[in-house]
Amino acid sequence: MIAQSPPPAKRWITKPFPDSAEQQAAIASLTSSLNISPFLAALLVQRSVHTYEEARTFFRPEINHLHNPFDMKDMDRAIMRLQMAMLPEREEKILIYGDYDVDGTTSVALVYGFLKNYHTAIDYYIPDRYKEGYGISQQGIHWAAENGFTLIIALDCGIKSIERVAEAKALGVDFIICDHHRPGPELPDAAAVLDPKRDDCQYPYKELSGCGVGFKLLQAFCMLKDIELELLYPSLDLVAVSIASDIVPLTGENRVMAYYGLKHLNSNPRTGLKALIKVAGFSRELDITNVVFGLGPRINAAGRIQHAKAAVQLLLAESEEEADEFAMAINKHNNSRREFDSSITEQALSMIRDSDALTHAKSTVLYDATWHKGVIGIVASRCIEHFHRPTIILTQSNNKAAGSARSVPGFDVYEAIEECADLLEQFGGHTFAAGMTMSIDNIDAFRQKFEEVVSRTIKEEHLTPLVDIDLPLDFSEITDKLVRIVKQMGPFGPHNMQPTFMTDDVYLVSEPIIMKEKHLKINVRQSRTGQTLTAIGFGFAHLADQLRLGKPFSICYQVEQNFFNGNVSLQLMLRDIKFSE
Repeated sequence: MIAQSPPPAKRWITKPFPDSAEQQAAIASLTSSLNISPFLAALLVQRSVHTYEEARTFFRPEINHLHNPFDMKDMDRAIMRLQMAMLPEREEKILIYGDYDVDGTTSVALVYGFLKNYHTAIDYYIPDRYKEGYGISQQGIHWAAENGFTLIIALDCGIKSIERVAEAKALGVDFIICDHHRPGPELPDAAAVLDPKRDDCQYPYKELSGCGVGFKLLQAFCMLKDIELELLYPSLDLVAVSIASDIVPLTGENRVMAYYGLKHLNSNPRTGLKALIKVAGFSRELDITNVVFGLGPRINAAGRIQHAKAAVQLLLAESEEEADEFAMAINKHNNSRREFDSSITEQALSMIRDSDALTHAKSTVLYDATWHKGVIGIVASRCIEHFHRPTIILTQSNNKAAGSARSVPGFDVYEAIEECADLLEQFGGHTFAAGMTMSIDNIDAFRQKFEEVVSRTIKEEHLTPLVDIDLPLDFSEITDKLVRIVKQMGPFGPHNMQPTFMTDDVYLVSEPIIMKEKHLKINVRQSRTGQTLTAIGFGFAHLADQLRLGKPFSICYQVEQNFFNGNVSLQLMLRDIKFSE
């Protein structure tokens, strides 16, 4: 059990109210054309929705809003190579190769599951997290060559695998790379390299998940082969799971794919996901948050505890009996993962608290050879909840130190790691998450250099948790209609977060209720309107005594519907509480 301590104080940043003449005209227009309150119109203008047409696109994404996949650099080359492999006179063996996390396993299930309908000489491969590590492995290449595969489609990995792709080519194996991580200065010598983050790629949307890039490959394949795209669209349930779990922006094309993916997930999910939803205990409509915290960790757990191939087998399962069996096994792995996560997090937090240098550092780099490699990324995130700063957790793997990095809003951890590249053997990732391998002998030097880089480049405000507030809100504005329209602004995620509101001059109207020793349920009334609402604060039990003093305070929160015993009521989900000086 992780020791509970008060969360760090947060900074409240309220977005500017849209008050320019142009914005005010847009608010008036939206208020009239959509028959909504000026408050809701202002919320839309904040999200760059100014006209009725833009509002229609925002609230009702359409599948035809997806971009032409052939706008992506090398897509024509990728499809030409794939088509050549499928020629009856060649009938090449194709291997679908993907990373072992959620993005990788959903990518493999998507591409393999679709292409096997059009090509029989096809199989898939997931590297072992512990024996092979991240990305294209030497073992994987040799297995492919020994088994007669001449084309590998790499998903969610490969953009930096210069040596491995060259080695494969020497063995007579071509690559089509579908990645979304940042490329290095050199690209692999592959038949095609699909990555919207390539400097020379003019694709209009840069933030696809790895599974999203795989989907674009299949979209192009369908267009060239005159296959009805309606046959591909049900696979957006997998793309939605990848988008949610890989924490990519919920904007543009990602938002369209997540919107339709969630529709499939809620109306007619594939057999494997249906079984996973059942073991996760979801009984109501799923949203991105449910996927992030309910489905993603379970899919990930397969590769973290044993082998990620089980996750792909679940996602490809056709019979309910088979799917239920895989889902139960994966759920068991997830329970084991939680135990590892909890005990290692407690050890990591103790290491920080017991060291004056670590407690006051601007970064956290921790190493323990016994820690389970499958949960170090989760542990890094947990440490940030207590010590809000860039964090890297390292463990021993194949006689090397393998690490997982997580960052805080506003700080690019990938760039900081890149400055330490001379001490690393391999690294890759995103702005907020990255992985690396180094010699165990380099750990102390890396810790020192990483701390120096972070101290020099991070801003003081990045070291304090941030609450982004959309607008101040009076309780009198909180209605069923507001909640209904706000819900339609989803799916929510990075760059399209669920609106957060702020109300000041509120006070407690009854005794606070402590739930499970750490959560808080309170009834609050706003002085100005006299209206009372129920608020839930996870992890806010430490504020109960201060609330009992009876002084007014301010709250920031999200508004949600509470379903209980067949009744639906409005409630506030607290993000923070601030007391008057």
